[in-house]
Amino acid sequence: MKVLIVEDETVAYTNLKKIISEINPEIEVIGNTESIKQTVNKLQETSNLPDLIFMDIHLSDGSAFNIFNLITVEIPIVFTTAYDEYAIEAFKVNSIDYLLKPIEVEEVRRALDKFKRLNKQDIAQYLNVLSQLMPPQDKYPEKILVPIHDKLIPVSLDSISCFYTTDEKTVVILKSGKNYPYKKTLDSIIQTLNPKYFLRVNKQHIVSKKSIVNITIWFDSRLLITLDTETPERIFVSKNKAAEFKQWMTL
Repeated sequence: MKVLIVEDETVAYTNLKKIISEINPEIEVIGNTESIKQTVNKLQETSNLPDLIFMDIHLSDGSAFNIFNLITVEIPIVFTTAYDEYAIEAFKVNSIDYLLKPIEVEEVRRALDKFKRLNKQDIAQYLNVLSQLMPPQDKYPEKILVPIHDKLIPVSLDSISCFYTTDEKTVVILKSGKNYPYKKTLDSIIQTLNPKYFLRVNKQHIVSKKSIVNITIWFDSRLLITLDTETPERIFVSKNKAAEFKQWMTL
């Protein structure tokens, strides 16, 4: 049995892989994809496809649900997430496994046992239900509303250079140099943005492709991004994420 883990957090991936190995050492984890694009590319391969996918809903470049708008997935999926705002009961009622982080051994064991009991007809029915639960093709907003005191300020996404977070506080930094406090996490923000134009490049920054004016190769193979406005600190892309960033820039 082959398993693919779609997860953008190294610790979470390592933990899940360890749990699977403890439950059944004969299960082969064939890889780890961290983004929508990597996952789509992996599932479009003609060989070494998984029998089952463990998929985090929140990926580095947006919601995993966008994958189903790009390709037809014919492999059963166990969803995982650190958030509980999704319709957990709807997933359970329709026989789709949904694991809430931190994931426990017994939860994974239950999901694997459930998969083993599926026959071809069950899987076909499962995939049909899955497609019905997927949200429609995303319609991305052109503006966000930023609450300032007793007002809501409409801010065009085209005017935003980046979203920045530190000490659990998030700010929106505009091309003009202005910045506004924004009471949302980067995790929730990235889900609403068009992944063609916005990317979470590290734990503290979501950047706009249109605002990038320079990319410098740093001494340790990291990339230093310069935007069209001043930022509170330098924006680095790690060595591990550099290839994905370069590909995103050319799309």
